[in-house]
Amino acid sequence: MTTDVSTNPAPDSVRDLDRVTIRFCGDSGDGMQLTGSQFTRTAAVFGNDIATLPDFPAEIRAPAGSLPGVSGFQISFSSNDIHTPGDAPDVLVAMNPAALKTNVNDLPPGGALIVNKDAFTAANLAKASYASDPLTDGSLSGWNVFEIPISTLNERSLDGLEMTSKQKDLTKNFFALGIMFWLYERSMEPTLRWVDSKFAGKPVFAEANKRALKAGYAFGETTEIFHHQQYRVKPAQLPAGTYRNITGNEATALGFVAASRLAKRDLFYGSYPITPASDILHQLSTYKSFGVRTFQAEDEIAAIGSAVGAAYGGAMGLTASSGPGIALKSEALGLAVMVELPLVVVDVQRAGPSTGMPTKNEQSDLLQVMFGRNGEAPVPIVAPATPTECFDYAIEAWRIALRHMTPVVYLSDAFLATGSEPWRIPEPADLPNIAVENWTAKETFHPYDRDPVTLARPWAVPGTPGLEHRIGGLEKADITGNVSYDPENHHRMTQLRAQKVAAVADDIPDLQVFGPSRGDLLVLGWGSTYGAIRSAVERLQQQGHSVAHAHLRHLNPFPRNTGDVLAAYRKVLIPEVNLGQLRLLIRGRYLVDAVGLNRVRGKPYRISEIEDAARLMLDPEGTAR
Repeated sequence: MTTDVSTNPAPDSVRDLDRVTIRFCGDSGDGMQLTGSQFTRTAAVFGNDIATLPDFPAEIRAPAGSLPGVSGFQISFSSNDIHTPGDAPDVLVAMNPAALKTNVNDLPPGGALIVNKDAFTAANLAKASYASDPLTDGSLSGWNVFEIPISTLNERSLDGLEMTSKQKDLTKNFFALGIMFWLYERSMEPTLRWVDSKFAGKPVFAEANKRALKAGYAFGETTEIFHHQQYRVKPAQLPAGTYRNITGNEATALGFVAASRLAKRDLFYGSYPITPASDILHQLSTYKSFGVRTFQAEDEIAAIGSAVGAAYGGAMGLTASSGPGIALKSEALGLAVMVELPLVVVDVQRAGPSTGMPTKNEQSDLLQVMFGRNGEAPVPIVAPATPTECFDYAIEAWRIALRHMTPVVYLSDAFLATGSEPWRIPEPADLPNIAVENWTAKETFHPYDRDPVTLARPWAVPGTPGLEHRIGGLEKADITGNVSYDPENHHRMTQLRAQKVAAVADDIPDLQVFGPSRGDLLVLGWGSTYGAIRSAVERLQQQGHSVAHAHLRHLNPFPRNTGDVLAAYRKVLIPEVNLGQLRLLIRGRYLVDAVGLNRVRGKPYRISEIEDAARLMLDPEGTAR
């Protein structure tokens, strides 16, 4: 791969690093998400392993320069396999005082701090509640500070363009991006091509962004502020294949499209926009040529109602939301349980309760999707652990729904949805066949007759001659499907619906263990805690500790061997971004005295937090420290 630096004078030195973590932060109008995503794309093209953590402001229209309006994007890129976007940044790029104040304490002592000096005005300092200017009062002495007049230098680079000063200022993020491209030997070419495509109809804006990017790169190259020191992170040794960078929501959407092709059925997606699930609607709406139909409903209830109707009509009915919307969908989800139709409900969890912190991460909906319906209404639950796994478990959710004729909950979260990593595009031949046939034989048709293995009832599509049958939320008579108020029938049907979900355990994989099959400590997790847990366990294993990691992707039912895995370790630690929901289920089901590590800060776990908690369980008295 060629890079721009090859045509310029060589720096005094290039230092090789295994891994670098950068955090871009600024006002929500400063383009930090775009800046981070462009650096991510470039690192992916170069061949690094990457992991990202976008941090969106919770306020929709927070005042410019205010603390609630800060937007951030953290990317970790490496020459080795990595599991998280990093505990803390090595480099913090702060575009204004508010960004500095809300992020600087995450930067380790001695870390590189690049600030837009021009933004540190009296007005902006006041908005960030600074009593004095941190650039002059000595409060930043613990870090390696680079004060750069980014706004001024950027505006000079745009001289002669017919743009207002405000329009020019919007490109300063690309100046900062250019500096980072030079500092870490990244090529500008992918971003320059992206600018030409993005602003094809606006040549002035295209020229402005390209000038800003090149000016930032030239500043890094020519200034003495960095002592002509560059850093290189070599490509990672990833398995052979074709890769693309992908977010969890993008992988989820592609997985559902793939599932519809594998099932040989059209996909219907009924949805009401809600953060952080809305991108699934945006993505799926672009796949009309693959038989995908999207419907933006007037509310959450209408969205799931339309999906249930699509399932009754023989399509793959799909809907998605986040915690508050899942609460609204619960009645119709109970209807899908009663009528036993294949339906997938996506819950991209966010911090709650109520509307909570809409853009922040949490794992607090597990008990809601497990039990949050009236009556006995069990549903299978699957939960991907990484952004790329979102593709696989979108297919898995549909495999279970179709094979067992049941609604399934697909449990993602904000960290997975917006985070990204390299995804090796699978070969179509390697994907499973999940197709099931409609029932057509009228002579043997009974609406609630069941497959002896899966307990699935037949899928009889309306309009098929001789298969007319009653549907609705009232209890059904076993076999015939007629409305029934018989108490014994209700007891039998309730048990059958529960047994059908329990039978899913017969065709899901065993729980896998990373590390010794028996030992002192098992760290058990689910969902997006995977990366931090795996990294912490790897560190502990390298230090000689008898520690293992197991991660649940199927949360209802649990894999058959879960109890045996738990019993093989003296202690069990369960880190969750909630107050102990999986721990409650594990204790109740397996009578294991599991210990919880619980944080609900709207942020994912740091590796060090889990490592410290595990170390304390291994050595409560601290004798080994």
